[in-house]
Amino acid sequence: MAGGLPGARWTRDDNFHLTLRFIGDIDEGVADDVDGALLEIDAPPFDVSIVGIGYFGKAKTARALWAGVDTSEPLIRLQQKIESAMQRIGLAAEERKYAPHITLARLKGTPQGRLENFVADHCDFRARPIHVVTFTLYSSFLSSSGAIYTPEVTYPLNAA
Repeated sequence: MAGGLPGARWTRDDNFHLTLRFIGDIDEGVADDVDGALLEIDAPPFDVSIVGIGYFGKAKTARALWAGVDTSEPLIRLQQKIESAMQRIGLAAEERKYAPHITLARLKGTPQGRLENFVADHCDFRARPIHVVTFTLYSSFLSSSGAIYTPEVTYPLNAA
């Protein structure tokens, strides 16, 4: 699907991810607290389904193209546990409503009609369900070519 959309800077395959909680810039001490809190998360493995595509913003000024992620109960419970853990260690609550998605491309100057046609042409997009058995804490660095994500720690989900 990565083509045919002017002004799209497509996400590299190795950068695809589903954000559960954006943490932002933190120092090493807070990073240790984050790690400790995430180690305590108790949640079972589950499946996620990727369904449909859309964009953030108005079509005329859209800034990102995304693939939707089905808001299954296990996914939402995991996200809520992570959010609660981050608040317990003193991080501010996330103010935005959780909207699970995978960013496919960053958009700049994409013609409105082309974007609307692209989304309409791919609205039935579905991927095989993905079995989730871990979640990962990433650091990111914003470069001129886009974000570079580095996995820092991977946490297992508990098959009870």
